[in-house]
Amino acid sequence: MNELVRHHTALEPADVEWIHLLISEWQLLSDLSFADLVLWVPTRDGTRYVSLAQMRPNTGPTSYQDDMVGHLVPRGRRPLLDMALDEGRIVREGDPEWREDVPVRVESIPVRREGRVLGVIARNTNLLTVRTPSRLELTYLQSASDLAQMIAAGTFPFPGEQVDMDASPRAGDGLLRLDAEGLVTYASPNAISAYHRLGLSTDLVGLHLGQATADLIPPTKGAVDEAMVKLASGWAPRTTEVEHPEAVVQLRAIPLKPKGEHIGSLVLLRDVTELRRRERELMTKDATIREIHHRVKNNLQTVAALLRLQSRRLDSEAARGALDEAVRRVGSIAIVHETLSMALDEHVAFDEIADRVLAMVMELSQDGRVTARRTGSFGILSAEVATPLSMILTEILQNALEHAYGPKAGGIVEVAARRADGVLHITVTDDGSGLPDGFDPHTAGNLGLQIVRTLATGELGGRFDMAPAPGGGTKVILEIPFD
Repeated sequence: MNELVRHHTALEPADVEWIHLLISEWQLLSDLSFADLVLWVPTRDGTRYVSLAQMRPNTGPTSYQDDMVGHLVPRGRRPLLDMALDEGRIVREGDPEWREDVPVRVESIPVRREGRVLGVIARNTNLLTVRTPSRLELTYLQSASDLAQMIAAGTFPFPGEQVDMDASPRAGDGLLRLDAEGLVTYASPNAISAYHRLGLSTDLVGLHLGQATADLIPPTKGAVDEAMVKLASGWAPRTTEVEHPEAVVQLRAIPLKPKGEHIGSLVLLRDVTELRRRERELMTKDATIREIHHRVKNNLQTVAALLRLQSRRLDSEAARGALDEAVRRVGSIAIVHETLSMALDEHVAFDEIADRVLAMVMELSQDGRVTARRTGSFGILSAEVATPLSMILTEILQNALEHAYGPKAGGIVEVAARRADGVLHITVTDDGSGLPDGFDPHTAGNLGLQIVRTLATGELGGRFDMAPAPGGGTKVILEIPFD
């Protein structure tokens, strides 16, 4: 839509925001009208109209089989659009149009903002299935008429109230019509069922909705907030939820002021009991998973501490070195679980983990002669990738410290990461002594390189290689696929 606005219209940014707000709401108008809606806006030169958006009803048959968005029509071809735009009023004159043997009633509703008419909504009703309307349908149509008058007057939608159409109740979920005093004049069957689940044993019609709703809140919740009574009475455009031990009902109040005076309200409602129950279950599961990661991290840290204690008691330098390596391996896994214990899902920002692994391994560099740095970004990775990748980095960095630099030599180890086409490309480059003659990284090497090969190619399904770095030193190359 924004592209059509830029190419064809002279709408200002504030006008476009108003239209976005209207489009977020107009599914309700379409459903209440049993009609298709098409938004037409005059082009920059005023000679044509461009269709910016379209909405089909969930409550009746469509009158447009084709997508109308982006269509251009000359001014004068559709007189109802011209009249609504020029006169700033709702236009219903004229005989039904026939489209593919289907009679369609067309109405035009001007879209006003701050006294200016920005465009026109064409409301198209398929008359093929017209019959004697029920009480529900009459209430729908009257409510649609009130909303249309508010759009024409520039008082609907409500500024600052951005509606999430996926989460907000719709007309078919349950609808109440209130009078100016907040008394229920009509309740749809779904609305009645929802209030019965809240514990209401009488008919809704004739009750003051705000007080009736407040009375259903269990006394264990404490004193009833007067704001709930006012909100459920429909005096202001608000959304809330009413919680009961047996049910949770979402309410959305829409004040009706078709001629500037408050005549009543629409209250849309939906039984969200099952949805909230599942959300609570997911929250409980997420909390449990995070707690498991926290405990695993604590256990791994305990194991690392025990290994360090054991290392101090050994006389053999080789044995102490082996235990120190085991401590680092356990520590790299603990870092991942610690990060996961603070995450909302099983994905982590790996840059933080990589930086902590770098710091942990570089602590072994005597006198800080060898430093490490990271360039690029690993991005977000799943736990299935993050855990083995942290161990791979630990082994590669440890291998560089042990074999690339002599007892008094220093240098820089650089870890670079980038993403491209679903593959994480990682290089670890040192400026040390380089690879020995005849070294084959796919067969030779110590336990650390065996771990790297196994994790990189076997568990992660990636590629691992080592080669001389330009200018001296060694470059380790990793290519890891990710989702």
